[in-house]
Amino acid sequence: MKKSVYFITSAAIIAALYVVLTFLANALGLANMAIQVRFSEALTILSLFTPAAIPGLFIGCLLSNILIGSVIQDVIFGSLTTLAAAALTYVIGRIFRSRIQKADSKNKKTALGIAGTVLGSIPPIVGNMLVVPLVLIYAYGLTDPVVFMGYEIHTVYWFYVITVGLGELISCTFLGLGLSFIMRNTKLDLKLSSNLGL
Repeated sequence: MKKSVYFITSAAIIAALYVVLTFLANALGLANMAIQVRFSEALTILSLFTPAAIPGLFIGCLLSNILIGSVIQDVIFGSLTTLAAAALTYVIGRIFRSRIQKADSKNKKTALGIAGTVLGSIPPIVGNMLVVPLVLIYAYGLTDPVVFMGYEIHTVYWFYVITVGLGELISCTFLGLGLSFIMRNTKLDLKLSSNLGL
């Protein structure tokens, strides 16, 4: 009973944080369209530490997309992409957690923690790089050539792959690494895992 309450509470907190951080990015004009740096995407790294992040991120993304006025295709496919990425990141986290526990030195544990965080950031980056450009083109109708540094780019899909990928790299990898560092140094990673019996 205690574990299920903790799981639901953790998922709800993660969902709420995702919504708040998305609203912050939206206020700065960074939550959608071609250039996206959703600060909330840094939270995808929490899937390394707890399975509660999987529904938390999904619900947070779903609510965020609805509340900021995204089109239905963005609400559906963006949220499903976040769900799949969170699940894959969780699997990566389980693999690295067992390796970290078996590591015999602090340096090795640190190196494995950094490697796990970087690899754990790959599913949301790749997922969004592949899906979001399609949503931008087919749901938002962003099909006109893009002028970038004086050059007209006609292959807009690949332009959006790059812009969305860079935004995700900033959010998931750089901000995610910072969040992971804080989690590990404050032992929050162990608290999240141990409270769910992982």
